Amino acid sequence: MRTIIIEDEKPAARRLNRMLTDLNVEVSTMLHSVEDAIDWFQTNEHPDLIFLDIQLSDGLSFEIFDVIEVHSAIIFTTAFDEYALQAFKLNSIDYLLKPIDDEDLENAVKKYKSRFKPDAPAPKLALDFEDIKKLLVNPVEREFKKRFTSRVGQHLKIINADEVACFYSENKGTYAATTDGRNYLLDTTLEHLETELEPKIFFRVSRKFYVNINHIKDIISYTNSRLQIKLNNVKDQEIIVSRERVKDFKLWLE
Repeated sequence: MRTIIIEDEKPAARRLNRMLTDLNVEVSTMLHSVEDAIDWFQTNEHPDLIFLDIQLSDGLSFEIFDVIEVHSAIIFTTAFDEYALQAFKLNSIDYLLKPIDDEDLENAVKKYKSRFKPDAPAPKLALDFEDIKKLLVNPVEREFKKRFTSRVGQHLKIINADEVACFYSENKGTYAATTDGRNYLLDTTLEHLETELEPKIFFRVSRKFYVNINHIKDIISYTNSRLQIKLNNVKDQEIIVSRERVKDFKLWLE
């Protein structure tokens, strides 16, 4: 299985390479820009499988396919939210939301192997990249969740989304930390919240935290090129932007 990675953040590419090595998937090439990828495809045999970041340093990776007819299978690796990708998920092998989870990666590789047998002709892509680009620039209008409920004793507490400074996971539970300094246990998961939260307001800074942009009090440089976030009235949680998410977090703030 010939595999390449197209990812502009070299630390993220190296991390993905290590994760794939652990799954006995050998990566032959790592490319870091649209230009590099076009040059490479013009002079090399196309791979069976591509792990493809959507937003590269010099443009959207879809620009590669404006120049090169690629028939490789694709697993997208992206920071874009799920709702913007649903239109083409079924046409690709899978997509992985950054930071990439070990189990999600393993399942994606298994999905590829179950769909395409060794030495079989590479699948022809059926992706309409122009429609995808339009979705990413102008996502489909939809309603996001405005309220959540939490059981407090014999009562149900209604929590408005704009009152939540952050959502976080702890001890296999998911909590909403509100602006009045309270923490409420919710009957959901952070993964499920990905489809319910307004992406302009909430951002997943790590596997453990979603933060509300309206309640960020301070952003501080932290070790290993990471960032620490201070939220209004949230004092009992250390919130760190993972290194893989720093670039996307900064773009989200703009």
